[in-house]
Amino acid sequence: MPFIKDIKNYKSIATIGLEKNVGKTETMNYILKRLKDEGVTTAVTSIGIDGETVDIVTDTSKPEITIYEGMIFVTSEKHYIKKRFQAEILDVSEKSTALGRLVTARALGEGKVLLSGPSNGTWVKDIIEEVLEKGVDSVLVDGALSRLSVGSPIITEGIVLSTGAAVSINSKEIIKKTKHVINLLKLDSLERERKEKIIDLEDGIYKILWEKDIINKLPIKSILNFSQLEENIFQEDCSLYITGVLTERFIESLTKQSFLENIEIVVKDFTKVFVSGEILSRFVRKGGKLKVLLKTKLVAITVNPVAPTGHILDSKELIKAIEEFTEVPVVNLREEGYEL
Repeated sequence: MPFIKDIKNYKSIATIGLEKNVGKTETMNYILKRLKDEGVTTAVTSIGIDGETVDIVTDTSKPEITIYEGMIFVTSEKHYIKKRFQAEILDVSEKSTALGRLVTARALGEGKVLLSGPSNGTWVKDIIEEVLEKGVDSVLVDGALSRLSVGSPIITEGIVLSTGAAVSINSKEIIKKTKHVINLLKLDSLERERKEKIIDLEDGIYKILWEKDIINKLPIKSILNFSQLEENIFQEDCSLYITGVLTERFIESLTKQSFLENIEIVVKDFTKVFVSGEILSRFVRKGGKLKVLLKTKLVAITVNPVAPTGHILDSKELIKAIEEFTEVPVVNLREEGYEL
């Protein structure tokens, strides 16, 4: 039973897809079924809308989220009333999403549900904490398209990554994009003692001289204003802690500077890095250093070799290539033996 024993070690897991239709919902259904079989009490929600029967972008059929008796689920009022099973309402949120308030309920039977959960990461974390207090062992969060932030270690303890033919019909391109995300997940974390000194800093950009125990907030609102600073501000070894996102434009600018080797960039976690693999590799080759404050645990990778267009890739070759740069299980859940 691939990677389920690993899933059981985490209080919260996010399923993240590199693109729509890479099998993320199938992955979620697989995990929920196997956890149920293992006797693990589970709760499930989504960031944004997921579980729709037809993909609104590609107009293709999508698997629905299956809920089992005793399982707790969180979805909007609009989608709660469309569920196909009996449930006991445990809580209704005071604030609303675009689809109404969030309903937290316990399933009294098995059936399908449309998940439309909290609209942002902070709310997701609040929901996770609330349902854990209701006695569940594990909380699964279905991440929406381009919302990798739900996989932040600030929100969930680990992630299961889904990739496949929907990313590209070119196997090399799939492998390249998948490797880039895995490389971000592998970024070194800041030493514990140093992390404790800056983890509670308010939003901003900070220059840190560790040996002198000096932490200065820079007088700029974002790294886009970096050019306004005096050039000699980075003539000595330091860390540059950025609480917001790290952009491609900034990394390209920094890569051209003579003082590049003096700076270690620190971001909160991998979801804050909006830089392509090529540009990040060039930055590192020229002496640049990048660390994260909090490290995310990758638990497993699922591969869907079938594209929405019907194009099918060789899953064994994809899996073999991905296994070369990761130590976690890499599986095609559509293979015999992994069926739901």
